[in-house]
Amino acid sequence: MEREGKMMSSMHPSDKNNPKKPVPEPLRELVKTMNDFFTEKPVRGFLQTIDEFFKTPFPVSAGFDVETIENGKEHIITAALPGVKRDQIHLNITGNYITISIENNELETEENDQNQVYRRKFIRQHSSRTISLPHAVNEKLVKASYRDGLLQIRIPQEKGKVIEIED
Repeated sequence: MEREGKMMSSMHPSDKNNPKKPVPEPLRELVKTMNDFFTEKPVRGFLQTIDEFFKTPFPVSAGFDVETIENGKEHIITAALPGVKRDQIHLNITGNYITISIENNELETEENDQNQVYRRKFIRQHSSRTISLPHAVNEKLVKASYRDGLLQIRIPQEKGKVIEIED
């Protein structure tokens, strides 16, 4: 009994009425360290960079959607490229292959009040898709248009030469 009385007397009266117990000292330091970690400038800058990455509309190297339709007269290739500018799109024809490439090169600089550059970042994004057609492509007959984020390429079907078999 005497022992219990000593234990009770060692507790502060405020502890009896306070339902929240104070955080033990080692745990308090851990929580403080974690808070400091996520509020420090390098980590905050890293987290902001990740946010910017997911906000960018440019299709990254994962590719972009391409649909090919054949209607008897021509092949129609359609590529969805939202957020891409016309001058970032390149078409290349080799034999029976058409390659759609998208390239984005940007230089970002941040300056302080005295116009001194304190941060410079070069961004290069590249993505491409190659489409194979059943016949060689005559690049002079290919028509391409780009409107509202939709690239459309029209390639007329060419008839092959008929070769007669001799007896």
